[in-house]
Amino acid sequence: MFPNDKVKSLIGSKVQIEMKGEKFTLEGTLEVVDDYLNLHLINTTEIVDGERTRALGSVLVRGNNIILVNPVNE
Repeated sequence: MFPNDKVKSLIGSKVQIEMKGEKFTLEGTLEVVDDYLNLHLINTTEIVDGERTRALGSVLVRGNNIILVNPVNE
């Protein structure tokens, strides 16, 4: 399975996103993915050192800044 297909299969699921050069993780529900792995997350929160620090709501993450997309088991 190609990475695009795997990430697209996570639409509607809660995921955590790690990005280049950032010291925080984003956690939210994956709403939309395109062919460049740009992601639209809803109900997004910022996690710093394992603690939820602030609610961000709707967030668009550019695909070339993403290091890791990790599904969250609820």
